[in-house]
Amino acid sequence: MRIDLHAHSTASDGTDTPAELVRNAAAAGLDVVALTDHDTVGGYAEALAALPQGLTLVTGMELSCRLDGIGMHLLAYLFDPEEPELARERELVRDDRTPRAHAMIGKLRELGVDVTWEQVARIAGEGSVGRPHIATALVELGVVPTVSDAFTPDWLADGGRAYAEKHELDPFDAIRLVKAAGGVTVFAHPAAVKRGRCVPESAIAELASAGLDGIEVDHMDHDGDTRGRLRALAGELGLLTTGSSDYHGSRKTCRLGEYTTDPEIYGEITRRATGAFPVPGAGGATGA
Repeated sequence: MRIDLHAHSTASDGTDTPAELVRNAAAAGLDVVALTDHDTVGGYAEALAALPQGLTLVTGMELSCRLDGIGMHLLAYLFDPEEPELARERELVRDDRTPRAHAMIGKLRELGVDVTWEQVARIAGEGSVGRPHIATALVELGVVPTVSDAFTPDWLADGGRAYAEKHELDPFDAIRLVKAAGGVTVFAHPAAVKRGRCVPESAIAELASAGLDGIEVDHMDHDGDTRGRLRALAGELGLLTTGSSDYHGSRKTCRLGEYTTDPEIYGEITRRATGAFPVPGAGGATGA
């Protein structure tokens, strides 16, 4: 089985619609794909309607969190999307994305970049606006060559010249909320130092004690030494280890299935979940 547990659609900052995402996942030879848009479940219905035969969909999302001033992302899988407390918190995070984007655009304009809200809104479309959309605008304007190059202290990285804060969850609260909704939690790309400061390993131990299920080890932003260190840490803490592409369509260079999760780990995730269950495809709609 080929299992990719981290992918984004146009419901947040990916470039594939949810329907295109599941079709592309099947074409890439995946058996299982997780839809994990930022702070939203808005892509579920379209993905499920288009789910091809032979592909199983894991519903999820990537929650924006902050611990001691350091941004971090928590992957949540197979929770009940209707659970009211978790739904309320994810809406608070999502709704704060628009004023935060306006603030970042204002800072960029002060730095002499001729970016506009209209340009960023066009790029975001119906998705939940985020830094990758602003980064794409910087690429369009020729300010940076790639989206990744916008995530530096000069521009959009945490604490960067054009960075602005948004409402983010305390990860301990996020773990509690996802667990109460029957879900499973995995710390996304915990050592992605290219993105900015990372939480210390001591904090990962505290999160594990609070109920964190796993950490994402095999990821494009982790080199071989980092993966080895994280895998050893997970073993010490009794955490599951996952691998995922963090696919964003054409917005990033990673490919669906570039990194995958061991079938035994996937089985354990599904065993722990009680809020929702993986959905096997029966052959969905073929249109765009």
